[in-house]
Amino acid sequence: MTGPLSDTELDRIEALIDAWAQRELVDNRVVEAVERAPRSQARRWFLRIRGEDKDVSTIWLTLRQRTLHYETYVMPAPEENHAEFYEHLLRRNQKLNAMAFVIVIEDAIFLQGQIRADVVTDDDLDQILGSFYAYIEQCFRPALRIGFASRFST
Repeated sequence: MTGPLSDTELDRIEALIDAWAQRELVDNRVVEAVERAPRSQARRWFLRIRGEDKDVSTIWLTLRQRTLHYETYVMPAPEENHAEFYEHLLRRNQKLNAMAFVIVIEDAIFLQGQIRADVVTDDDLDQILGSFYAYIEQCFRPALRIGFASRFST
C-alpha cells in the first residue's frame, strides 16, 4: 500500500467490520456486546468478550487510513516482582501472532497489534478475536500470580 485509503475504500472496510461484528454478536457465545464510537470521532468498534480466567475484556478495533489497529487492556502495572513479570510477558510475546504485550500510559499492560487495512477480511477479524481470547486466557492468570503474588499468598 503506497498511500492512505480513500473514503470509499474505508467505507467498504467499515461496512465489512460492521457486518462481521453483528454476526459475532449473534453467533459467537464469547461476544457479549458490540458498540460503535460516533463516526464523527473515529471508525472504532468496542467488542466485549467473556473469558474464563479474565471475566471480561473489551477489544477496541480502530480503522485508520492505512491500518486496522486492535488492542485490549490486560491489567494494571504489577505491584511486585517487576522483572519476573515483564520477563514473563516478553517471553510470551515471541509466541504471539500479529500481537504483542505492551506497556502504555501509567504502565498498564495492553495486548495490541495491527494489520494493513486494505487486506482486512472476515477471516482476519475471526483470527484477531480468537487470538485475543486465547492469549488472554493463556497469559492472564500466570501474569497476575507473578505481579500481584502477595494477594494470592495464604
